[in-house]
Amino acid sequence: QVQLVESGGGLVQAGGSLRLSCASSGSIFSINVMGWYRQAPGKQRELVAFITSGGSTSYADSVKVRFTISRDNAKNTMYLQMNSLKPDDTAVYYCNAEVLRRIGGIYNSWGQGTQVTVSS
Repeated sequence: QVQLVESGGGLVQAGGSLRLSCASSGSIFSINVMGWYRQAPGKQRELVAFITSGGSTSYADSVKVRFTISRDNAKNTMYLQMNSLKPDDTAVYYCNAEVLRRIGGIYNSWGQGTQVTVSS
């Protein structure tokens, strides 16, 4: 069993900042790629950013420069620092991880999501 728990969402004014966290727990041997996705009302879920176990990162064009993804492998935790937030960033943000379990092989795990609302 693997659990991902997001935290750090909330309401912020345009131009403000938030930091999301994603804590992983359970029967984890290692975590390969971790990523943040978001889904706005009436829209499909989209990839925001991902980070490999070695620290390589990739971002959606819409968040480049403004968002920074990072991870602490020792804590199995991932972060998303979001600066210069815009109303278009309003969405539920989900954590995703490709986990190699101690028993059972690779498992693709999702968190329950955290709401980010940016007011204009």
